[in-house]
Amino acid sequence: MKLRLGMIGGGQGAFIGAVHRIASRIDDQYELVCGAFSSNAERSKASGIALGITDDRVYATYQELIEKESQLPEDIRAQVISIVTPNHVHFEPAKLALENGFHVILDKPMTLTLQEAKTLKDASDKTGQLLCLTHTYTGYPMVKQARELVAANQIGKVRKVYAQYPQGWLSTLAEGGDNKQATWRTDPSQSGIAGAMGDIGTHAFNLIEYVTGLTVSHLCADINIVVPGRRLDDDGAVLLRFEGGASGVLTATQVAAGAENNVKISVYGESGGVEWQQDDANSLIVRYPDKPAEIWRTGGGYTSTAAMFNSRTPAGHPEGYLEAFANLYRNFALTIKALSNNEEPSAEMLDFPGVNEGVRGMAFIENVIASGKSEQKWTPFTI
Repeated sequence: MKLRLGMIGGGQGAFIGAVHRIASRIDDQYELVCGAFSSNAERSKASGIALGITDDRVYATYQELIEKESQLPEDIRAQVISIVTPNHVHFEPAKLALENGFHVILDKPMTLTLQEAKTLKDASDKTGQLLCLTHTYTGYPMVKQARELVAANQIGKVRKVYAQYPQGWLSTLAEGGDNKQATWRTDPSQSGIAGAMGDIGTHAFNLIEYVTGLTVSHLCADINIVVPGRRLDDDGAVLLRFEGGASGVLTATQVAAGAENNVKISVYGESGGVEWQQDDANSLIVRYPDKPAEIWRTGGGYTSTAAMFNSRTPAGHPEGYLEAFANLYRNFALTIKALSNNEEPSAEMLDFPGVNEGVRGMAFIENVIASGKSEQKWTPFTI
């Protein structure tokens, strides 16, 4: 039985909506039944028609969607609402959806402010409705394999972590033209207090804590606006300290001209290291001090249960961004179905980012920006 999915945002001309819809369909776990696809009622209607949604299930606003869907019979109404809007339109629809009995899939960062994130967590806890946050990169099988190796102490106690996310699409003042994505992502009223650190720095931060299992305790940030006329950061580096004594470096930039999206993480322990990068997503390099490095590959029979659970193609065939995105959708759906059948979800099903990661992501943004403005070298990571 497919879960009935509604969507807020993601209409014609939208950047990420189609990615969400493809991800939801890959494993046949969802059926898109309704939507408020744009803040423009006519565009929402046209988008719904193009997607094959019946006329009466295409809504002019997210408020109308949630109100009318919640009044439909249980076997007809949407069960999950996917919110694929700019950051400033995350909190209100997500909170309203949770309070009206819908599970929520939400783009990152979770909200505009840390306080909103905490309120959203309270709403999820109070209602019992689940929230999945689309930190895509944790969906890759070899990222999960890296996490398993670190957790199993295969590289010893973690000492050093590096994560980088280089982009170049904002190496000029793209928001000065008709680039819709550049316009809202560099606008504080729509993006929040951070630019690059909110947009892609949060991905690198989430990837670090996911793979290592460690939590950041202190940080020291250097935040920059490189392109003249820009209002939010487009470049930065953060020194990290973790509970337990490890240290790390996180860099995120959107002004690395020519760079695309080769997010990369390296984790080094007392007896080895693991390295993964999106440009070769099917490979995980495992390093040792006293023997040659190993290259672990997606789909190999030697990989962990978690990695195999999130692999779809036979070994030797590439899997990529859409499949990683789909793993979040699928795991979320399987968890919802298990709970609705009074069954305990497996660890593999529960492997998706949620409200706790969302709160920590917003705390990362606020702590980094505050540190970047501070004269103090190290500042505590506070929530």
